[in-house]
Amino acid sequence: QVQLVESGGGLVQAGGSLRLSCTASGLTNSFSNYAMGWFRQAPGKEREFVAVIDRAYSTLYADSVGRFTISRDNAKYTVYLQLNALEPEDTAVYYCAAAPSTSMTKDHFPYWGQGTQVTVSS
Repeated sequence: QVQLVESGGGLVQAGGSLRLSCTASGLTNSFSNYAMGWFRQAPGKEREFVAVIDRAYSTLYADSVGRFTISRDNAKYTVYLQLNALEPEDTAVYYCAAAPSTSMTKDHFPYWGQGTQVTVSS
């Protein structure tokens, strides 16, 4: 059974930083073969793409998140999202997801975590 478990969310003041982690288990192929993505969903809005890193460590980002950095550690089955210079508009539930190939489309990701809340106060 595939499990993606996010951690690292919390309450932070504007301008602060957080590092989100997502640890995977149960993926049928090696973790290193999957593209790992981060999405976020703010209240009343659709879930939106944030960043993705593929098996070759190539990355893609949403235009609005130049302050964020995605990375992965295959030995730890973990993907990270470093959030810097946070703004109140970044407040959302952040979800980790896994896909067989890289994509910015949430429908292409069959595996999802439960999400971690990030709240940025002004």
